[in-house]
Amino acid sequence: MVTLTRPEGAEPQDFHLSRRKLGLAVLAGYAVSAASAEAEPITTDAKGLVAGTVQIKAGDRDIPAYVARPEGRGAHPTVVVVSEIFGVHEYIRDTCRRLAKAGYAAIAPDFFVRAGDPSTLADFAAVRKIVAATSDQQVKGDLAATLAYLKGQAWSDKARLGVTGFCWGGAVTWLACERFAAFKAGVAWYGRLTPPKAGDFMGETDRQWPIQLVGDLKAPVLGLYAGKDQGIPVADVDAMRAALKAAGKTGSDIVVYPESQHGFHADYRASYDPVAAADGWARMLKHFKANGLTPKG
Repeated sequence: MVTLTRPEGAEPQDFHLSRRKLGLAVLAGYAVSAASAEAEPITTDAKGLVAGTVQIKAGDRDIPAYVARPEGRGAHPTVVVVSEIFGVHEYIRDTCRRLAKAGYAAIAPDFFVRAGDPSTLADFAAVRKIVAATSDQQVKGDLAATLAYLKGQAWSDKARLGVTGFCWGGAVTWLACERFAAFKAGVAWYGRLTPPKAGDFMGETDRQWPIQLVGDLKAPVLGLYAGKDQGIPVADVDAMRAALKAAGKTGSDIVVYPESQHGFHADYRASYDPVAAADGWARMLKHFKANGLTPKG
């Protein structure tokens, strides 16, 4: 059984892949390094939706992004979905479709495309290499490019933009709301809050982390965290809460699910917790609506 209980991935002792498990993951389109044969992922169809891949003009090249939105004319509140370290695989695409079924337009840029496709790799060291090659400044630039792309889309309401992300993308979500005034709300699922230990595979020694920029927070963020996360201790959550309070960021909040593990929303992993995942999803939609991202109908 695969159990990923750490932010931004796992350690070698966390998983063992059988040939059957590897084959099933590849065929289904889920991240090979993280898929569990025992899991039963949620599958959301595209009926009533427009869904597919688009190209975003970034600073150095076009980057692909998966988009799912309701059919028909009109501008929808739009959510940027930031993946885990495994990239825009089927779980992230399905998450976009779930948001579209709820009345949102959702877009998931591929931040890792320059270095490779981590979703197809069974070697976790190779996944780490791709993530380490994806710099903080590159991610910031790709987010800016995504916002510029959305400005030109009739289906996106530019005044109602949100962001959500998982694991690696959870930290990006906090940073996006600290750096970009365009976002009106963010929901961060178990993203790292504080700088990692020296030698961590995230690489850059000057990379910034959410707690360091909390004073710049421009939109309220709802953080959804796990009490049994082996990489994000409760002490880090408490420190972030204290930092939010000290900075006067009263619109933000952090919820901890005490019995859950890192990755509790990822329904293709052994760490999936359906009760916490459903509660977090409901809280996410409520947070978006409370901050002006209310779909039509």
